[in-house]
Amino acid sequence: MNGAESLIRTLVAGEVTACFTNPGTSEMHLVAALDRVTEMRCVLGLFEGVVTGAADGYARMAEKPSCTLLHLGPGLANGVANLHNASRAQVPIVNLIGQHATYHLRYDAPLTSDIEAIARPYSKWLRTSSRASEIGRDGAEAIVAARTAPGQIATLVVPADVAWSDGGAVAKIPAVPKRKLPSTESISRAVSMLRTGLPTALLLTGDALHGEGLKAAGRIATATGAKLFAPYPVTRLERGSGMPVVQRIPYMPEQAIELLREIPQLILVGAAPPVSYFAYPGNTSVLTSPECEIHTLASPGEDYVGVLETLAADFSPRSSKQSLNEKAERAPRPTGEITLQGLATAVGVLLPENVIVVDEAMTSGRGLMAATAGAPPHDWLGNTGGSIGIALPLAVGAAVACPARQVLCLTADGSAMYTAQALWTMARESLNVTTVVFANHTYAVLQREFSALGVGSPGPRAAELFDIGHPALDWVHLAKGMGVPASRVTSLDAFAKAMREGLESAGPRLIEVPL
Repeated sequence: MNGAESLIRTLVAGEVTACFTNPGTSEMHLVAALDRVTEMRCVLGLFEGVVTGAADGYARMAEKPSCTLLHLGPGLANGVANLHNASRAQVPIVNLIGQHATYHLRYDAPLTSDIEAIARPYSKWLRTSSRASEIGRDGAEAIVAARTAPGQIATLVVPADVAWSDGGAVAKIPAVPKRKLPSTESISRAVSMLRTGLPTALLLTGDALHGEGLKAAGRIATATGAKLFAPYPVTRLERGSGMPVVQRIPYMPEQAIELLREIPQLILVGAAPPVSYFAYPGNTSVLTSPECEIHTLASPGEDYVGVLETLAADFSPRSSKQSLNEKAERAPRPTGEITLQGLATAVGVLLPENVIVVDEAMTSGRGLMAATAGAPPHDWLGNTGGSIGIALPLAVGAAVACPARQVLCLTADGSAMYTAQALWTMARESLNVTTVVFANHTYAVLQREFSALGVGSPGPRAAELFDIGHPALDWVHLAKGMGVPASRVTSLDAFAKAMREGLESAGPRLIEVPL
């Protein structure tokens, strides 16, 4: 058995069974091994940013790592933007990066680069394999590193001669370290804060925002009157009717400051204290009030679910009525001309149960969360690192991880152009993804930021840099050219019809909404 096959078989033994890839010459022996190890599902992306974003979406929904397979330093560099988002999401990914044969490196061939230097900022664990006999062990340790809480990127660089040499062996997977509960003192302090009667909020992240963690947080909110918050860059939030009420901290600093102004006590569960994405002249970067007491109940990697359940056990409910999102009466779907509020309402009316919503709608989607709060239960995935172009790849990964669930991808035309190749992967894999492109033909968020920074009104040159409407992007033709059925809608009636048809179809669809 060569090194490549021992690595792939070790990954499968460690329950890494999906590989998102765009390989090259130095990875051909790994590709050949994928041909032999049929338990590994292989998903091709036409751009490495699709590969890395899809691995992120898979990890968020499968709650385990997939692997990427990328070509040398340039291939890794092409995928770095969405690795940045994945590292901020704290999800498990095993990155496999090809490398020249060890004896070839001294010739400084055109594709030679410092792969480890490119990978290091986004890799909590990083290693270059040196022997075929050890690469299985390296893969096993990469899996453990990726799955170590709170979840992280592990990068293994694979020289071509290590892959093709004989002597490989499938390695045993070491135990993943168990999460530890925070200290008794930290828990006691949180209990004391919740008993003061002062307005208090819990800022949650990771698995505190879905499943048993969210249920426990909901019990705490019911018993104490505490509010539940999620960061704006949310990895995965389970929400909808019957779910605990969780407010997402707004992106706009002034809105976030207003929300947090009346919170004198903030308890952090895996999250960092909230700050603005950017600095603005004359404004603070910190979103909480100066008087707010901030207590870290659980640091990243500690047991969020366990500590919330421990905390919940300290309180008796104030009433039998839990603080849950109420089921919204299905209003008549909106009709007439397209407006942003009408589109948000239509999504809320049509959203089916158990759908996965991928949200990078930027300025066009500001009303979506309010309009869907009372929709049937669903998962909401956001952009965690601010590097745009994540929505389409994230939807690919989520659909691969959850083939029985529908995926609704909400994106803007500017950000979608970063990774439009993901549409081809959706068609190739027959993924059940309905993509809505809000096409306002501009970088609208940059227009807002220009104003917020006190620069004044954009002059003609600045305005050109925000304008992506000349020539206009034709999303119907772009999607059809990559195998995805598509339509352009010009009314709320047509939007509702197209969205319903997309969600009921077995494969991908795209809806362009001109704004």
